[in-house]
Amino acid sequence: MSLKSISIPTQNAHPVGVIVSLHGSGSNCYDLPSLVPLLNLPEYHFEFPDAPFPHHRVPGGKMWYNLTTKEYQGLAESREMLKDWLVSLESKTGIPLSGTFLVGFSQGGAMTLDVGLSFPFAGLISLSGYLHSEPQPSIEVLPPTLIVHGKQDMVVPLAAAVRSRDTFTALGASVEYREFDMGHEIQPEVMDLMRSFVVQIMSKVD
Repeated sequence: MSLKSISIPTQNAHPVGVIVSLHGSGSNCYDLPSLVPLLNLPEYHFEFPDAPFPHHRVPGGKMWYNLTTKEYQGLAESREMLKDWLVSLESKTGIPLSGTFLVGFSQGGAMTLDVGLSFPFAGLISLSGYLHSEPQPSIEVLPPTLIVHGKQDMVVPLAAAVRSRDTFTALGASVEYREFDMGHEIQPEVMDLMRSFVVQIMSKVD
């Protein structure tokens, strides 16, 4: 079983990098592509994979795993499918994972902080995300990580972002952490911050 994905190719002949965005629980791959113009990164290739499991309450919605179970039923399967799909991306885009940013919102943010510990990504961006458990990195140097959360988030508590920040910092990652006066959402100011994060990192690449 392979993940379905929406692709938005770069406007240039060859992409500078790749940005993969993971949607939250109950959403699907059609939710986040509308944000691409706000990022204003026309030289990047964008991918929006669909979570593999149908949501149990939202018609047409997908989920990476079942949040109603303590053991996060489906997480192990989603993790492996996402890893396999990410490995296959290079042959599709011509860009290695070292030129790829993994981004996620809510449950997608949790997947980003999880799978992001297995590959040498250019950077990780967690929006309103959280940690599944204590991280077990399989790479020596963690990617630079941007963690963004709303102070009024009533879905994922702000404390989850603080824990993610402190945990990744303790693991040696370079972490940029920002809180915004917002709920469980992505405001335009967040898009501006994401763009600056991507541009700053890629400006250091030879």
